Amino acid sequence: MPDERWSSVTQRRLPRPSELKEILRPKPIVLNPTDRRLAAAHTIADLRTIARKRTPRAAFDYTDGAAELEDSLRRARQAYRRVEFQPNVLRGVSDVDTSREILGTRSALPFAFAPTGFTRMMQTEGERAVARVAQRNTMPMALSTMGTTSIEDLAAAAPDARKWFQLYVWRDHGAGEDLMNRAWESGYDTLLLTVDTPVAGQRLRDVRNGLTIPPALTLKTFADGAMHPAWWFNLLTTEPLNFASLNHFGGTVADLLDKLFDPTLNFDDLDWVRQTWPGKLVIKGVQNVDDARDVVKHGADAVLLSNHGGRQLDRAPTPIELLPATLDEIQDSAEVWVDTGILSGGDIVAALARGANAVLIGRAFLYGLMAGGERGVQRCVDILRTEMIRTMQLLGVRRVDDLRPTHATLR
Repeated sequence: MPDERWSSVTQRRLPRPSELKEILRPKPIVLNPTDRRLAAAHTIADLRTIARKRTPRAAFDYTDGAAELEDSLRRARQAYRRVEFQPNVLRGVSDVDTSREILGTRSALPFAFAPTGFTRMMQTEGERAVARVAQRNTMPMALSTMGTTSIEDLAAAAPDARKWFQLYVWRDHGAGEDLMNRAWESGYDTLLLTVDTPVAGQRLRDVRNGLTIPPALTLKTFADGAMHPAWWFNLLTTEPLNFASLNHFGGTVADLLDKLFDPTLNFDDLDWVRQTWPGKLVIKGVQNVDDARDVVKHGADAVLLSNHGGRQLDRAPTPIELLPATLDEIQDSAEVWVDTGILSGGDIVAALARGANAVLIGRAFLYGLMAGGERGVQRCVDILRTEMIRTMQLLGVRRVDDLRPTHATLR
């Protein structure tokens, strides 16, 4: 005999057309393939996946890789994963202010685009696209000595952007002085002097890929190119890929770096740069407290704690872990910035809460550039801004300037 407790029968009916209309909402058709790709990117990891599909292996690995076993990069990313946020509630966070004063100028966002070499190799729009996005979002960007757009052309592409110039001091001081003069005359207000490159790091992905500048069409790269025809088409039908601030050079990346970098670089060179450059000076590549103190004594306006994105010395210190001791040492005598391993708005909030005055991103916007040119870089900024705002709201913090170490502890 059936159990009466389970004898009820569900009453069914046909749905009314008006009810179906409420739930049947197909996504609008996006005809532009770039817009369609980028609409599917909700994180920087999504942009990386798209970039990897659209870019030849050698160019992608140049961006994605690091030195030797890549432990420095891995440790940096793991450090951000070890951050534990400590939220406050009932703080009223309907409006969030993401602006931050960076070296005396207010930026709408507390992060900047780091200097990156060979940028047009990633995608032909290159540094011009990055500068236009920086201008649109009222944030800084830095042009590398090894950039593929000239100092003057970048200034023309984004005349109202806040532009910085990154310098390697060569054995020939005359060449460096010329670059500094050109940058200052073109409206660049800050110089980033990179000091962690006496020699090139051993970037094994580049070695194994046989990466050359400009890319060589070998049998291997031809086969890879068949899988990425749009990239090769853009390379071959736009202005030649070369270093805008260097004389013509053909060869492997390691050959170029060893020719360019100066193992004799010392504090006398820093003093010369400080005397030559009239604007703000940032020392990029500081990796211990003693060096941070010393470069400030020699005139640095900001210290950038950086292990070059893990691309120089493997097993180097992790920048975010150096923050507390560095801040204690130099107090308020200079700003302290960080880079390396930052791939989300939460990472940016964590670095700022730990005490960084500003954050630089590199791989994140290059993934966007490879995924969709200028629109991809803008998508990167949109993702990071959205993640930052949401993280701050969940922390109970309305302003970047109100973030404190108590909001983010390292476990």
